[in-house]
Amino acid sequence: MEKVFIEMINEHRGIIYKVCNLYCLEKEYKKDLFQEIVLQLWKAFPSFRNESQRSTWMYRVALNTAITIFRKESKAPERRSISDAEFEIPDMDSFEDQHEQMGLLKQAINTLTQIEKAIILLYLEEKSYEEISEIIGITKTNVGVKINRIKIKLEKVIKSDRYELR
Repeated sequence: MEKVFIEMINEHRGIIYKVCNLYCLEKEYKKDLFQEIVLQLWKAFPSFRNESQRSTWMYRVALNTAITIFRKESKAPERRSISDAEFEIPDMDSFEDQHEQMGLLKQAINTLTQIEKAIILLYLEEKSYEEISEIIGITKTNVGVKINRIKIKLEKVIKSDRYELR
């Protein structure tokens, strides 16, 4: 079981990096969140029933972990070692935005609520409304409504930031 888990994490670690980069600005916090997500995935792995794709399940656990941590910031998360297994964790700086437009979008996304951030991340990952619905736990119709509202919010923020830069 441990070997399968490690292979899954290494194969889909990009999902965890995306969530970490979305919810944390500082490198150390990203590392802490990465570890917490892996821990939660490990705890939940025995109950994973392969009813959905592994990536969908990993998004759900990663986003729920990030949202829970930021809702309960006052409580220190429990830290435990999974095993002596080493994960291939490259430098997260390689995932930083390289272009001004991406930086502007990231700033705009940081103004969103935790749930809105999760939805837009999945939308930008080209997940279907059905997959987003399954991961977030809302109806497909509600996903569409929320995505439209998020787009309008982001557009307003980006336009106002560009106006201020002039």
